[in-house]
Amino acid sequence: MAKIDQINVGVIGVGWVGGIRATACKKNPVIDKLYIAEIDKNRQRELKKELKPDVITDNWKDLVDNKDVDAVVISMTPETKRFPLVIECLEKGKHVFVEKPLAPTIQEADEALQLAKKNNLKLTIGYSRRFDPRYAYMNKALKGGLIGEPVTCLISRHSTRELGMKITGRSNLSPASIAGVHDFDYILWAMQPRMPVRVYSQTSGKLFSKDSDNPDHQWCMITMDDGTTITIGIGWILPPHTPNYVQAFIEIVGTEGTLTIDDSHKDIQLSTIKDGIQYPMSSMPGEQIDHVFAGSMHEEVNHFISAIVFDHPVMISGEEAKLVMQVAQAADMSVELGEPISLPRNDFI
Repeated sequence: MAKIDQINVGVIGVGWVGGIRATACKKNPVIDKLYIAEIDKNRQRELKKELKPDVITDNWKDLVDNKDVDAVVISMTPETKRFPLVIECLEKGKHVFVEKPLAPTIQEADEALQLAKKNNLKLTIGYSRRFDPRYAYMNKALKGGLIGEPVTCLISRHSTRELGMKITGRSNLSPASIAGVHDFDYILWAMQPRMPVRVYSQTSGKLFSKDSDNPDHQWCMITMDDGTTITIGIGWILPPHTPNYVQAFIEIVGTEGTLTIDDSHKDIQLSTIKDGIQYPMSSMPGEQIDHVFAGSMHEEVNHFISAIVFDHPVMISGEEAKLVMQVAQAADMSVELGEPISLPRNDFI
């Protein structure tokens, strides 16, 4: 039997999403040893029982300084604190998978990309929509011309206020910057080689804005260089029912047809006297169901590992991640100024 070189992977921040990433690593036969950095002692005890990692520590530097660790997955929160870890991992010769965003600023994103290139390292970002088979099919159909030339696209994605409170409680990032970037990344990828040339955005708030600076939703209109219009709406105030529930709908109208995805997660419904109607497997990250994972994050992690071992390109490049950042910044600037923002710009920080 042919042998495959195994690698050792560290995961920093092993809460909800980080736990999914760590589980995917543990199950991947290409990975020899799993290293975990997690500051919550109760969570450490859970992880020791569930995953039996080879090393678990409360200091992320233990992983970065360990020469046996080949790659690091950075999933800790808040999002605004990840960039120093990205740079230190790249400086220490580690391949890096980081949850979005790549960096706080465009300049810092460039710094990370240049460092990864200099050290011949893989660097990618957690935009998991590309690994959902339905979204992958829509991308293939678009690029294959099955609906002719795209004319307009609508994406609506809303989560429950329970999830919205978690997100807004740890960051003042806008809905576009913290959640909409998943859809920005996906649709900009699917629309390639078209490029965005104008962004207009508005926000509104009647719930979260009572106690914070966070709006309840943000809608963004993106105009591509061929005239295609894309409208993306992101909100997080749906009534609480199913924990971490997210519903989405995508419609693309072309000159020769349409493509739609009903991502409302209502194909499975559980109704009980105690809890009423629930929608299992309806969170965006996904969840483990006995022996299988319902969601795209495991496949995303496996692709990153495969890129390292077999030296193929990562699915989401740094340049693509930078474009997503530019669109998100343009959306936030549009909200602030109350006017459309033209792209590209050379004054984004």
